[in-house]
Parts: sequence; structure tokens; C-alpha cells
Amino acid sequence: MKEKNLVIVGGGSTYTLGIIMSLIEEKKNFPLKKITLYDIDEQRQEKIAKATEILLKEHYPELKDFNYTTDKATAFSNIDAAFVQIRTGGLYMRELDEQIPLKHGAIGQETCGAGGMAYGLRSITDMIELVNDIRNYSNDAWILNYTNPAAIVGLALQKEFPDDKRILNICDMPIAIMKSYADLLEKDVWELIPEYFGLNHFGWFSKILDQQGNDLTNEIKNNIINGDFLPADKEIANDESWIQTFRKARQMLIDFPEFLPNTYLQYYLYPEELAKKETPDNTRARQVINGREKRVHELCDHIIFQQTTNDINVEADIHGVYMIRAAASLVFNLKETYVVMTENNGIISNLPADALVEVPAILTNDGPKAFSVGEIPAFYKGLIENQYAYEKLVVEAYYEKSYNKLLQALTLNRTIVHAPQAKAILDDLIEANKDYWPELN
Repeated sequence: MKEKNLVIVGGGSTYTLGIIMSLIEEKKNFPLKKITLYDIDEQRQEKIAKATEILLKEHYPELKDFNYTTDKATAFSNIDAAFVQIRTGGLYMRELDEQIPLKHGAIGQETCGAGGMAYGLRSITDMIELVNDIRNYSNDAWILNYTNPAAIVGLALQKEFPDDKRILNICDMPIAIMKSYADLLEKDVWELIPEYFGLNHFGWFSKILDQQGNDLTNEIKNNIINGDFLPADKEIANDESWIQTFRKARQMLIDFPEFLPNTYLQYYLYPEELAKKETPDNTRARQVINGREKRVHELCDHIIFQQTTNDINVEADIHGVYMIRAAASLVFNLKETYVVMTENNGIISNLPADALVEVPAILTNDGPKAFSVGEIPAFYKGLIENQYAYEKLVVEAYYEKSYNKLLQALTLNRTIVHAPQAKAILDDLIEANKDYWPELN
């Protein structure tokens, strides 16, 4: 395999170190000549980058070049792939995304409901600019976007760049859930073959098979209902919020046993219950600031101070490995199957053609080739169409600067439903996001 050049956009993210560790583990599957970190926040990126430099020197000596930059030409020239993980507004704005809906009795969550809408509207402008910048310097590079909320961002990119077939919107949540299935079965996650349908953060596994074609779905359901379902990926395994999120899958299966749910569905199926459990002074954003961010920055400080990683355990995470293997399949035309987002166009035959669905697809150097799902039952069709209408209205509101369409979107969203509540939340979000959102009519 010919060595490639990669840029990680959002190099100052607390997820970057995990991606780097995964690149080290996957270097035979995705060999690289050059890795570049790019971020608009020079100070935040520098700490991550200095630790990364030591990691790569010790564990990836064959890598010919590593650098970090805030310069677009340096970052995007002569690249083969870009991993995009930006957070417009940072964790400060994420906390407001969660606190404002909670103030009005609705769930505060960064990708779902009102918080997801706020985050999505902030992300669209920066994502469009990023894609244009990358294309100015590397027209044929693969862009793997896993910026949240991926459904809204992906729809906007689909509208803005309809002819760009080298943008892949992808999320690690299906593989993170599958990692827990694999642990229940005492199998390797890469031995499992998923059948999956839905939208991003809004889908179901209809079947889980092994490499021999044996159907493991009922065994997984029984294990979840009669045991304890926990996050297995090391990045979230000890996070109390994620532990409770995975445990909620048991209730979802008891109530709706037909398919295995994506854990994010809890926010849409039990919104009032979950809203009551949240507190504005202990949001998920605050937990991240005091948890993962603090932990990663302390690890970077330790590596930089010691100038070695000899006393730390350098481990890949499932998030990073998934992105890297998907990228390798695209770049090297490996034709491997991953759950990704793609325009529907009849894949789920009784959903709108322009919906951005999340389904298994073979990843080739000509893009994703999705497997047909066919018709889905009325309950799931209704839920998905409602959610897709919300997502589509948010994107339309961005382009049309429409207050009314944002109000319609929030009123449709299952985490809110009530129009007066939706209006109160929207008005507060407009004030909080006046430096980021388009001025609405």
C-alpha cells in the first residue's frame, strides 16, 4: 500500500490523542507518510500536538513528517484524506445548548432536540467553509466528516456540495454499540456483521450476524433484557452518564422488542423522564470539561514533561479505529462494509429519496455502495419521517434565515412537541447564538 497524507481538522480536540493512538495501531492497514493537525485555536492545539509528536516519534518512527498548523494552505495541500471533528463555539456553547432547554423543561443534549439544533446551525457555516478550503488545495481528497450533529451537518453538505462524491458523513455510535454486543457474546467486534437502518443517532439494528451467517440477534436481546448492558469502548466505559445510557437500552427493548435500538433513541422515547434527571449545573458539557478534557490535558502535560510515553499505555479506541478502517477502505478501494450516512434514493423504499439515511455500505474509491433495506414497519417509518422533517426544516431555516421553520422544527422534535415550549427555547437560543447563527427573519 502506498503511504498517504492525512490532516486531522480540529487538532485541539480531546479526541485527537485517541485518533493518533489508533493510527499507530492501524499503520499497516492505513500507512501514512505525513500527519498534520489543523485547528483555528493555536493554544488549544499546541498541547495536544506536542504530546502527539512524542507519541509518533516513539511508536510511529516510519512516519516521515508530522506538523501542526493554523494555516489552511499548509494543512490542506497535497492530502489524501481529512478527518473533520470541529466544535463551533467550543464546550462553552455546548453547555448553553444543554442548559437552555433544561430551563424550559426539555432535555438538554448536544446532538438531539434543541441543543442539537443550536449546535447544527453553528456548525453548518464552518463546515461549508472547511470543505471549500480543502477543495481549494486538494480537490480529490477524501473528507470524512464526523462533526456533530452529523445528520444536520450532513444534510447541509449534501445541499451545498451535491456533486462532491468524496465527502463521507460517518458516526462511531453504531460500532461503539456493537463493541458492547461483542463483549456480551465474547467475540471480537470485527467478527460481527450488522444490518442497520435509520438516521444518524436515530436508528435500529435489525439483525446481527457472525462471519458464518449465524443470526445472533435474539441472543443479544436476551442478554440485554436478562443481564446488564454496559458501554465497552474504553473511552466511555467508566463514564457514569454513558453507563446509564447503555442500561436504558434494556427498557427500550422491553417496550419495543422488534429491533435493537441505538442508545440515542432514549432521548426521543423518554424525553420527560430524562429531562427530570438532568441539572443545569451538571450538564454533559460540564462533565466533559471536568472529566475527559481534564484527563486528556493532564495526560498531554505528563507526556510533554517526561518527553516519553514509556510509563503510559498507548491504546487505540474503537472510535479512532473505525474512522481509520473506513478511510482505508475508501482510499485503497478495499470494499469493506461499514455503517455510514448516504442519500436514501430507494435504499429504504418507503422513506423520502433525499433523506440522509444511516445504513451498511461497501466503501469503495467510488464512494459508498449501500445495501438495500427495503420497506420498514409503520412505527419506525413514522418516527424516522418525523425526525427527518425536523432535520430538513433546520437546514432549510439556515439557508432561508427562517424563524418560522426553526419553530416548526422544534415543535416537531419529540424531545419538545409543545409549541409554546418550543418558542421559549428558540428565543433563548437565538440570543445565546447571536454571534454564530444567521440573522433570522
